[in-house]
Amino acid sequence: MKLMNTSEYEFFLAQEKLPVGFKYPSSYIDYVSGEFPSLEPWHFFYSRLDYRFEGLRERYPSRSLVPFARRGDNDDVACFDATEASDNPRVFIIHDFASSGWEERGVCDDFSAWIELAKAESKGGEQDS
Repeated sequence: MKLMNTSEYEFFLAQEKLPVGFKYPSSYIDYVSGEFPSLEPWHFFYSRLDYRFEGLRERYPSRSLVPFARRGDNDDVACFDATEASDNPRVFIIHDFASSGWEERGVCDDFSAWIELAKAESKGGEQDS
């Protein structure tokens, strides 16, 4: 199983960019703090996180989304729901560039549930041990 070198990734938006009241969940912080298995076709942002954040905000102004990963084979983006005052926000899968109202492809209860979904979707369905 291929482990990812996390030093090249942008895992967090700058504090001043985050929606008011949003905090990254501890499960996310713990997960990205070390090496982890590849979840291809999902990829954590390694560049242009600010660009994607701003783009989502412009395309879907009624939503408050904090992106953290994207699919390499389509325009899906995994985003925390920043409207929830929660230490463990839901994760929305947004089909970026879709017309407003048609962008939501799925929702997970939290980051841990999203990880399970990403593992199931990864090539070969590999699980880390």
